[in-house]
Amino acid sequence: MRSPRKVYLLDFACYKPFPGNLCSKETHMRVSSATGRFTAESLDFQRKILERSGYGQKMHAPAGLMATPPDQSMAAAREETEAAMFGAIDDLLDKSRVEAREIGVLVVNSSTFNPTPSLSAAIVNHYKLRGNVLSFNLGGMGCSAGLIAVDLAKRLLQVHPHTYALVVSTENICRNWYLGNHRPMLVSNCLFRVGASAVLLTNRRSERRRSKYQLLHTVRTHKGADDRSYRCVFQEEDQHNIVGVSLSKDLMAIAGEALKTNITTLGPFVLPMSEQLLFLATLVARKVFQFSGFQVKKIEPYIPDFKMAFEHFCVHAGGRSVLDEVEKSLGLTEWHMEPSRMTLYRFGNTSSSSLWYELAYSEAKGRVMRGDRVWQIGFGSGFKCNSAVWRALRDIGLEEKNSWDGEIDEFPVHVPRVAPIVY
Repeated sequence: MRSPRKVYLLDFACYKPFPGNLCSKETHMRVSSATGRFTAESLDFQRKILERSGYGQKMHAPAGLMATPPDQSMAAAREETEAAMFGAIDDLLDKSRVEAREIGVLVVNSSTFNPTPSLSAAIVNHYKLRGNVLSFNLGGMGCSAGLIAVDLAKRLLQVHPHTYALVVSTENICRNWYLGNHRPMLVSNCLFRVGASAVLLTNRRSERRRSKYQLLHTVRTHKGADDRSYRCVFQEEDQHNIVGVSLSKDLMAIAGEALKTNITTLGPFVLPMSEQLLFLATLVARKVFQFSGFQVKKIEPYIPDFKMAFEHFCVHAGGRSVLDEVEKSLGLTEWHMEPSRMTLYRFGNTSSSSLWYELAYSEAKGRVMRGDRVWQIGFGSGFKCNSAVWRALRDIGLEEKNSWDGEIDEFPVHVPRVAPIVY
């Protein structure tokens, strides 16, 4: 049996919208108020979320939502999504010097916007990809779908030699803006902003010299068999038949459980033996005490030190509470969490593409050195927790067409726990 083909990340790019699409928190509140669809209580609820969100004032909203009245048509949604996807792909092809016709695998993920023809078909049409391209369109898989797309591309590259695989991750804001007053559905309006990423993978040995990273591991965890996990992020109608995505109060607890399962699988692949032995010894001790009738709580479960396995952490910037919980659970430092927190501050929650804005931040800061290991962690509806582990093949600094170019020196910034909004 032959050994698995090595998969390299040649390059990646993140979409950076034009300044005209900037949406401050005050602008968000003014646009929401102008619709006349939200009650005073709902507007106050959104204001409080934004004040505590960890967001800055330079995030991006689609032109359709900035219009008066807001345009949520299919045409506006296509325009938003295609601008984001094509913007990221254009930058990627320009940086990588790979022709579109050379791409043999295309995987696109967008959770809640899945038109016909598909978004992957739109890319095939726009870039005139070859007729035998293996094209896939992943929908409904939430904010962790970007790593699912990477995993799918990796598996396809195992059976298709000498191939380039393009992975595109995005989410549509315009079509999914909720115009009701059910609080669990209003949270999404405040969190999500425009973004997209394009990643070029290859199994060509000749491209190793030019590549940035090698993909070492992907681990996927799905908790959908549990009803509580399955329904914690759920698209449905409210009591007035207005469609929205409802976020459960149990979301953080469920995300923690999914992360625990994921790292239990990932740990043996990446942790040094000393950490694995400590974890095993604690687990055995807890079992012995349990069978002996003692209180297991007296022995705290050992949390492995993942800082011994990775130099860089890219945690999905789903919200401040998500980042706080992961930082606490894994014992990470402010430095480790900086790329995620600054991405949340600058770009907001860009769904599955957020992991690539975070890695772009670390690169722009000149932090990624040859041999460094990067852990990307994504959370998404279902409920899913997915991981990807990369190793840097060279020193990587600020390069052309980095989404942080021209402003990286402004970061990091202090993010207050509460930033009052007046509109």
